[in-house]
Amino acid sequence: MEKKEYVTFKEGVNACIPTILGYLGIGIAAGVVGKNVGLSILEIALMSILVYAGGAQFIICGMLAIQSPISAIVFTTFLVNLRHFLMSMSVAPHFKKEPLITNIGIGTLLTDESYGVLMTALNNDHRVSSAWTHGLNITAYLTWIVSTVIGGLLGTWIPDPYLLGLDFALVAMFAGLFVLQVENPIKKRTKQTLIVLGTVCVSLYFFMGFFSSELSVLFSTLLGCAVGMVNHHE
Repeated sequence: MEKKEYVTFKEGVNACIPTILGYLGIGIAAGVVGKNVGLSILEIALMSILVYAGGAQFIICGMLAIQSPISAIVFTTFLVNLRHFLMSMSVAPHFKKEPLITNIGIGTLLTDESYGVLMTALNNDHRVSSAWTHGLNITAYLTWIVSTVIGGLLGTWIPDPYLLGLDFALVAMFAGLFVLQVENPIKKRTKQTLIVLGTVCVSLYFFMGFFSSELSVLFSTLLGCAVGMVNHHE
């Protein structure tokens, strides 16, 4: 496969288009849910700006609906988002020559979806610049904020986003990212990806019988990362 160079900010924006399409659906759904639990448009926007995590924002809204204590909401959000530390650490070696502020910017705005796009490029041995990564991350970030605000504005007329299937946008987006990871069946990394996926799925099913969903996801992620590292160095 011919190696490509992903260098410019604009190329990063273009690479984010699949994520934009997914974020529009799930972001609107998150905004509608936030509006339905009593959040104002400003509060929905601030949550997207400061938390910037779809799964965590849905959980926050659910916990607000049952009037959970703030301490429980903060702790649960921390657990759900803990995987972002792992994602940031896994891509950090590729940007070790960049200034500290650049690395902080990349790690801060890295999400599951942008991580998937970035890792697809890196796993194909393409050259990726910090400018390209910023284009990818910032575009996804702004799209998420705008889509949740739109959802908040539409919340009055859409009482239940799940009736429209908006929640499936996130699943569809991850399915697309997975296909990109295994599109070349002759590559060794395809086997590694499938091994990691199988490990996460089986361990998640096992852990759900003993722990909460948040802890189960965290433990499965850690185990998947460990298996991935072992396979990578073999």
